Amino acid sequence: MKMRNFTGRTLRWEWREGVVELTLDHAPANEIGTAMLAELEKFVASFESLAPETSVCIFVSAKKSVFSAGGDLRELYATAAAVPARDRPAGVRAFLERIHAVMNAIDAAPFVTIAAVHGACLGGGLELALACDMIIADKMARFAFPELRLGFIPGFGGIPRLKRDLGNAFIRDLLFTGRTVNATRAQTIGLVAQLAGEGEALRIARSTAAQIIKYDAVTRAAAKKFIKPIPHDELRREIDLFCELFTRPAVMAALKKFVEDSGPMPYLP
Repeated sequence: MKMRNFTGRTLRWEWREGVVELTLDHAPANEIGTAMLAELEKFVASFESLAPETSVCIFVSAKKSVFSAGGDLRELYATAAAVPARDRPAGVRAFLERIHAVMNAIDAAPFVTIAAVHGACLGGGLELALACDMIIADKMARFAFPELRLGFIPGFGGIPRLKRDLGNAFIRDLLFTGRTVNATRAQTIGLVAQLAGEGEALRIARSTAAQIIKYDAVTRAAAKKFIKPIPHDELRREIDLFCELFTRPAVMAALKKFVEDSGPMPYLP
């Protein structure tokens, strides 16, 4: 069924003149949990019907200070705490298999995908942006992988995709320190394709989309497939490692401390 437009609980998308704009809109910080995953699955299921008349998809956030804070760690903790320790890896693996299928579909989408980023783009939010073909960020955007402070690694495919696109020195710095990287440095090392003024990322993304639409769709699709191979083997190993690390009691203790934090943005490093 063709779904040019959709409004759900956590996101919405709208088709207009060959461009789809998908807006993340899930309080408080566009966390990616089961609700958003289900709606992202709806979106990728519509690719086949959208593809013949779509050249570009832009991912953007409706929240003023954040693109996405990443995976829904409160939901992850509640789900894991509700089952015996021996059953936790199976539940986590099932979720990761679903999110990887979505991220791989976005990575290989039959049109160009642009993440228009403002504010915090952390963990799984950064992994979503990395699945896109390019990131356009306003100068106030910040990027980070804070997962190691909770005892695990990014689990939505971020490290293999960063390795595909960037040098290992930057990846190790981002991963091991958990520090945020500002948009200017992110552009310098090649993470960000275009740097926009504050509040201008979506406008620049729309302008870029208008340029992309001018060119031949068949050639564009062939070029994308050639220059952006999906690292399937490493992605599968990432799931295995995440599940292995998640079984440790230290991870549940760290997640418990996280969910009990009353600060406004405990996900920030």
